[in-house]
Amino acid sequence: MAIVWMKQSGATRYEVRSAGNSVRLYTNGVFHSQYNPSSPVTGSVWDLLMLPAFLHDPASIKRVLVLGVGGGAVTRQLDHFLDAEKIVGVELDPVHLHVARKYFGNDRHNIELVEADAVDWVKHYRGPKFDMIIDDIFGEEAGEPLKAVEADASWFATLLRVLTAKGVLVSNFVSPIELRRCAYLSDERVRARFSSAFQLTTPLYENAVGVFCRREADSKQLRKNLAAFRELDTRKKGCRLRYTIRRIGA
Repeated sequence: MAIVWMKQSGATRYEVRSAGNSVRLYTNGVFHSQYNPSSPVTGSVWDLLMLPAFLHDPASIKRVLVLGVGGGAVTRQLDHFLDAEKIVGVELDPVHLHVARKYFGNDRHNIELVEADAVDWVKHYRGPKFDMIIDDIFGEEAGEPLKAVEADASWFATLLRVLTAKGVLVSNFVSPIELRRCAYLSDERVRARFSSAFQLTTPLYENAVGVFCRREADSKQLRKNLAAFRELDTRKKGCRLRYTIRRIGA
């Protein structure tokens, strides 16, 4: 891989590297984002964050909130596959936002990138609610990604306040074990606010993505909706999408 841009800010080293037609963001050696404009399916965990938009009619997803932008791979994927009117990305690190705009192409008219602490931003937000919220807030420790906000009952309540009545909440966890510790599985009051929930995984990563739907959903409808897109139809030769979905909390 070739380094196309680098910045040292105090103890933090940022690198944008090219790998073929893909661009990647590394912060202190932690792999944050990857995107290839000619092949928007990454074959990695970022696909899992996007997939819940297809559990129902993707045309119903008009407003999306992404907490933790990184390089902006997910915002670009959402813009590619959805007809979203507004995609808001909230990111604390201004260097990540610079990279997202300049190297990942997040300068689209319907993508708004906000420099702010994502937790504080959500708590103070008073605008229109979102049809889909992606919680991908991570830090790093000893070169490893670390989930920055515990998925407890308080955090679920905070996110539910800005989620529409038929919306879907997506949360990235470092492992299935961490997902099983979230409030949805331990607190009946949280579970009662949703109609269905799923775990998404992909073979090459340990991450588990929790999907919490305010209306009933099923994997059959997901496959049907994905098949409408050539890049997402796993029956097609060359499709890079690899995922496993299972229902949780039933």
